[in-house]
Amino acid sequence: MKRLVDILAAVIGLGLLSPLLVIISLLILAAMGWPPFYRQVRVGRDSVPFRIIKFRTMVRDADRKGLALTTGGDPRITALGRLLRKAKLDELPQLLNVLLGQMSLVGPRPEVPQFVRMYDPEQRKVLSVRPGLTDPASIVYRDEEKVLARFEDAESAYVQVIMPAKLRLNLAYMEKATLATDLALIFKTLGKLFHRR
Repeated sequence: MKRLVDILAAVIGLGLLSPLLVIISLLILAAMGWPPFYRQVRVGRDSVPFRIIKFRTMVRDADRKGLALTTGGDPRITALGRLLRKAKLDELPQLLNVLLGQMSLVGPRPEVPQFVRMYDPEQRKVLSVRPGLTDPASIVYRDEEKVLARFEDAESAYVQVIMPAKLRLNLAYMEKATLATDLALIFKTLGKLFHRR
């Protein structure tokens, strides 16, 4: 049932949002040049790697010019990119990942391989389900970049404090996940986005 809901939502979402997706792509091309999309390797269900699709919000080759994570004041993020990130519009192309079966609407957010290698056996349980567009940790840490900006060593802070907390939230979610709890998380996520705007 969950996979069917994912497919229907992805198809409907991509159809309804296609004009917006085209407009954002054109804005990125005008402001930052090619390519409009950014693909990054993440770890999916059963530890299978896949390429997550996002609108590009950073300068070209940003992954070679800094950390694997970003903070609020990261100079690699462009002006347009900051707007897209604030509104979470950069995440919309991930509906394609959902359609392809690499992601779900709700599930633990997929992590990059270098951080997944640090998981302990208990934490690796999050890899038993499809990663999602949103999860409980995304709501609690919706301003993660701002939080990380307060630390001198953002990567250490992420690995030692934020990542374990996010994993605990997602493991707790997995224990009681149902279609009803997933729908509640989707509406809660949308509510947070509209409240921010």
